[in-house]
Amino acid sequence: MNDDLKNLGQMTPPSPSPAARARALSLAMQAFDESENNSKAPQGTTDARRQSSIFNRLWSPIMNRKFLAGSALATLLVVPAAAFLTLELTRGGLPASPDGQQVEVATGVASKDAEAKKATPSKPKNDSAAEMPVDSLTQRPDVVTGQAINGVTAEPAARATADDEAAAYATPRPVDQKSVSAASNLERRTQFAAPSLTVANESMAAGSMAEIMPSPMTAPTDTLSQPEENRDRFTAADTNPVKSTATDPVSTFSADVDTASYSFVRKSLMAGQMPDRDSVRVEEMINYFPYDWPGPDSKDAPFKATVTVLPTPWNANTRLMHVGIKGYDIAPDVAPRANLVFLIDVSGSMDEPDKLPLLKTAFRLLVEKLKPDDTVSIVTYAGNAGTVLEPTAIKDKAKILSAIDTLQPGGSTAGAQGLEAAYDLAERAFVKGGVNRIMLATDGDFNVGPSSDEELKKTIEAKRKSGIFLSVLGFGRGNYNDALMQTLAQNGNGTAAYIDTLAEAQKSLVEEAGSSLFPIAKDVKFQVEFNPQQIAEYRLIGYETRALKREDFNNDKVDAGDIGSGHRVTAIYEITPRGSSAVLNDDLRYGSSPKVEAAAKPSDELAFLKIRYKQPDSDTSKLITTPVTEGNAVAALDQAGQDVRFSVAVAAFGQKLRGTDAVSTYKYGSILDLASAAKGEDAYGYRAEFLNLVRLARSLGGE
Repeated sequence: MNDDLKNLGQMTPPSPSPAARARALSLAMQAFDESENNSKAPQGTTDARRQSSIFNRLWSPIMNRKFLAGSALATLLVVPAAAFLTLELTRGGLPASPDGQQVEVATGVASKDAEAKKATPSKPKNDSAAEMPVDSLTQRPDVVTGQAINGVTAEPAARATADDEAAAYATPRPVDQKSVSAASNLERRTQFAAPSLTVANESMAAGSMAEIMPSPMTAPTDTLSQPEENRDRFTAADTNPVKSTATDPVSTFSADVDTASYSFVRKSLMAGQMPDRDSVRVEEMINYFPYDWPGPDSKDAPFKATVTVLPTPWNANTRLMHVGIKGYDIAPDVAPRANLVFLIDVSGSMDEPDKLPLLKTAFRLLVEKLKPDDTVSIVTYAGNAGTVLEPTAIKDKAKILSAIDTLQPGGSTAGAQGLEAAYDLAERAFVKGGVNRIMLATDGDFNVGPSSDEELKKTIEAKRKSGIFLSVLGFGRGNYNDALMQTLAQNGNGTAAYIDTLAEAQKSLVEEAGSSLFPIAKDVKFQVEFNPQQIAEYRLIGYETRALKREDFNNDKVDAGDIGSGHRVTAIYEITPRGSSAVLNDDLRYGSSPKVEAAAKPSDELAFLKIRYKQPDSDTSKLITTPVTEGNAVAALDQAGQDVRFSVAVAAFGQKLRGTDAVSTYKYGSILDLASAAKGEDAYGYRAEFLNLVRLARSLGGE
């Protein structure tokens, strides 16, 4: 049977017969004529109108009238819908096709063109969108890009004249601290929206949008913003422990006037994140704020110490010993000449709004602050080091500002080569008896050349002895090497600051330029000896990375921190009186030597403070001493000065962020109350900003 079907399928069908076709047509026509003759007449009549309801005749004219109000109402309904559609297109971009291309938006084609497209096959619209060059979308002047958004520029207006900037920053004033971070956020968001926004703008310029090609609503995963990898590095340091005066009555540490930690903590909290524990150095948070400690009368004794003993806010059974140091303030007209070398990282990692663009603005502010006979050189490094500007006097300000404006990011980071080139320029323009300083500005990414901290440390120590100091300015997050920044600054007899906003640049490089540039003392060390007859235990708050051995205090070969003109240094100890219920260490079984007890100082002394320092041009140290007695004490917390109480609130906040056990039960609300009551005069808004940070931490910490 299968063979028969197969054979049948292979047979050639017979050709149609013309006679059969004619016969079929004749029969069909005959059948049609018969049906017409036998059909019934149609219903209805043409003599009068068709019968209908009187209600319909009355209602129809009303329905057929065209009311102007109806058209206006329809227009009002359409306008919000069109505005919403436009907003969605400009904010979120057009829907993406499965292959990742933008969907084409038609620009009001005529109906004849639409019919022609149906008749003639054409490419899919995704293909036409893919053929549109991306560069053409970003090069048009009317396209929103990461360079200018609502007047906030990712890179500051680089071509402003020197006179304009001098007028803008002639007097210290609060600066909007969110401007640069806002530009950073807007730039990142607009990078993704720019292409689709351009297509939408072109569509609306040509006419009404006639067609939007449907596509899946879920965007491809490669177009979504992925969280950046955080490679910030900090030096881990355990919180200072409680020590017994019976076994360890002496505390020794180096001065620290850096402020980088506070700025980094602020940037973290403003970004909605609790800061890394190791990024919080309590002493840098305390020393960030200007305090009105009494200063010395002459530069012969460059420091004056003010000691206050007060109750501890977070522990009713302990006390705080608060030490405030104020350095001699050099008058601007007698400040020494400055020879500055700007060592600027222009590697690829600096290509972010809060890095190189902010850096350039910061240095422009500093140039405006310098005197006409000061000199500036500029060295950049990225893959290879290069000299951008030979030593140039500030009186040729336009040339310096122009050199800063030309800086562009690109390449990897040859930090060691850059340091060598910077030291070479500093030596060539060396000012004897003046300030010779390299100012390194970077995100800390030294990834080419000798990159170990130890090798860089040796280089800086060798150059420091020649009188060329090194300060560090850190920028940006995600790649910030705080550990390296601290190593460079501490061994270069300089300071470390973190610039996260334009306001911070104003504070560090303009308002506090004297403190940052002009040292009044180097290798400043503190040593406190507690009287075991009065004090059972003590704990130094902060300075974990600045601890020194007891014997280092009198050793002039041991390097320590520097203090600049008008600098303020604050140190706070939590002390436990003998007999207090807060004592943690039991007495020794065999007690201490009777001779030691007999040799103890008079019982009214709580402690003895010693400060050792060197003049900037000397290698021999000098000593300042201050006894601490009950005469330095206040009975109640509110009897202490405003600056003392505010600094204690900052100390509590820093410990809270580090997770210190001593303040585990002390709430953010209590810190807020203490700081608010001691806010005092706040000309630049630093203390008000601190209160906001405490509120943010309270919210983020879930308290």
